[in-house]
Amino acid sequence: MLTLTEPGHYERWAALSDADRQAVFAAFERFDAAVTEHGGKVVGGEGLAGPDQAHTVGPGTPGARTVTEGPFAESAEQIGGFYVIDVPSLDSALELAQLLPEDFTIEVRPVVSG
Repeated sequence: MLTLTEPGHYERWAALSDADRQAVFAAFERFDAAVTEHGGKVVGGEGLAGPDQAHTVGPGTPGARTVTEGPFAESAEQIGGFYVIDVPSLDSALELAQLLPEDFTIEVRPVVSG
């Protein structure tokens, strides 16, 4: 799984011109094509609503867990979206992450299978 984060993501996105947004979408399309070229596939991925729409369910027993409005942690870095990809190796995933838009910090983690 690859998470895409950047400081002030939602404010920055809102300020982009249409041409700049199209450049970001073009980078995503190049990434998708490169995953296939590496023998993998995009399993899923989406942009996420802003942290103002997040809710956090705290630890505890069912029915007694607290629900709060807002993200788990306040941070300048905001998760803007994610990809789940199936590629031959971690090295492939790290190489492919280089193709995502340059303003994002990309965290790459293997998905633990049952």
